[in-house]
Amino acid sequence: MAIDNKNYAIEINGLRKIYNHKKPNAFEALKGINLNIPKQSIFGLLGANGAGKSTLINIIAGLVKKTEGTVKVWGNDIETDERNAKLSIGVVPQELILDPFFTPRETLKYQSGYYGVPKKENCIEEILETVGLLDKADAYPRSLSGGMRRRLMIGKAMVHRPPILILDEPTAGVDVALRQSLWKEVKKLNEAGVTIILTTHYLEEAEAMCDSLAIVNKGEIVAEGQTNEMLSKLDKKELIILLEDEEADNIRLEGVDIEILNKSLIRIAFKPSIINEGEIIEKIYTSGSKIKSINSKEPDLEELYLELTNNDVS
Repeated sequence: MAIDNKNYAIEINGLRKIYNHKKPNAFEALKGINLNIPKQSIFGLLGANGAGKSTLINIIAGLVKKTEGTVKVWGNDIETDERNAKLSIGVVPQELILDPFFTPRETLKYQSGYYGVPKKENCIEEILETVGLLDKADAYPRSLSGGMRRRLMIGKAMVHRPPILILDEPTAGVDVALRQSLWKEVKKLNEAGVTIILTTHYLEEAEAMCDSLAIVNKGEIVAEGQTNEMLSKLDKKELIILLEDEEADNIRLEGVDIEILNKSLIRIAFKPSIINEGEIIEKIYTSGSKIKSINSKEPDLEELYLELTNNDVS
């Protein structure tokens, strides 16, 4: 069946990047990447430091030259239609790059000028409202909180109205409350039709935010797809069972791993493809024990990541 490329914000085929090409110390950072990112999605790029995701992002943004392959941004080839490809994307780097002498309104005004946005077409007030900085439009950056500065960086990337926004580790080094606040802002942009590409080290963030994702490891895509579908492929589940009496030592079950947490509390790890939750509960009752409460734990993105990359999460 033919693929409708109009549904993709970014199309990558056979992308390779070799640093110091044709030299003894050549390093292949990307090894034939194939990736299609759907329009209007929140797409996660996960990978440890050195996995290749920064190189991938920089090639998409036009900051690094590829060695081989093709990349199209909103249908525009990054080589043959470089200008339109760059205009189709906004990049929010991890570093906070702001001039301390320009207010948010002035920052967006000058950023619009860099992109050649005509004065009558700029949308500065709209962007300030979108990123929640309209009431701080004339404040100086030194008076803004870390979250406000991060939102201003998002505003800078939006001045030319790109349909794609790349957020490179947007919540690195911020606290949990601020992280959740930024998540809300990003989701609002996505609901307005902007395709979001998110690189992150936080697996919790990717699981909460991304409807689809790709895991990059050693320059290759080791997994790609919708987040829920990828997690469902993990044949793992846990039950935490509290017994009415102190009978944990008496529980005997085949085909599962049992860990006794205390005299009345056990953890059972099992594979749903071999035995289901109902069968486990029935066997416990059949053994004469009574269950007071049950909590189940589904696989999470951290387990998937570790299984696919065999790396420690950092």
